[in-house]
Amino acid sequence: MAALRRRLLLGMVSAGLISLTGCSSLDTLNTVNSLTPGDGGTDRVASDIAFGSDPRQMLDIYTPAAGGTGKAPVVIFFYGGSWNSGRRQDYAFAARALAAQGFVVVVPDYRLVPQVKFPAFVEDGAAAVAWTVANIARHGGDPARIGVSGHSAGAYIALMLALDGRWLQAAGTPGAVKAAVGIAGPYDFLPFVPGGAADKALGGQPDSAVTQPISFASSAAPPVLLLNGSDDTTVLPRNATQLAAMLKSKGASAEARLYPDIGHIGILLAISKPFRGKAPALTDTTAFFKRTLGG
Repeated sequence: MAALRRRLLLGMVSAGLISLTGCSSLDTLNTVNSLTPGDGGTDRVASDIAFGSDPRQMLDIYTPAAGGTGKAPVVIFFYGGSWNSGRRQDYAFAARALAAQGFVVVVPDYRLVPQVKFPAFVEDGAAAVAWTVANIARHGGDPARIGVSGHSAGAYIALMLALDGRWLQAAGTPGAVKAAVGIAGPYDFLPFVPGGAADKALGGQPDSAVTQPISFASSAAPPVLLLNGSDDTTVLPRNATQLAAMLKSKGASAEARLYPDIGHIGILLAISKPFRGKAPALTDTTAFFKRTLGG
């Protein structure tokens, strides 16, 4: 049954029946998580860990099953969903993919629209980083080697934490993020479409520029890698190329990589084992974090 489900999903992707331009389909992610063979040699060592008082402020932790000597580099992965949807459990495939490469992986939930608006979900991301700094050593991670990553709206959160120092400063962990990988993230997307997802999540600020990661590009930024599909019509590739160019103009280390014939969801699915031939998203992410975080 699992093999049949895998063949069917592969066929649907090849035929274009699964949208590569919308936000993540829960059914698609559930199917990806159930595919075999997946990434073995990993463990979910903790789940439903509270990093705040709200029911949405919970996280799970994945590690290499064999453990290892010393403390491993840490990746905090934020999922997408237009800031209004998503569950950490549905991204186990991404967490296990990274854990299989030797990282301790933290996957937090965060508060969503309409319960909250900007900057609450960025504040939740900072709180998850602070929890990780304080507690990840007991799970085999090195609190001095933390990188952040994410897809779509999650990439936005990751890059805001990496570039706008206010959030980690307020959480008591300034400078905790040592590197960032954004996957199909929005970083320079003004003006908002009235009534659209970004407007509902980020609109209403006296100065809209404070919602844009590109506004905080500086020489103080940690190393950044921005991945995008060339066929992404949900988050246009210029978000990656323009932020990378701005960071480099400030003297920071940044690179944008565009994958041909890949859309918004295709680049996320490329992290999972069945779809890795579509784009080297996992290979590039792993190499970048191993170079910048060590390990």
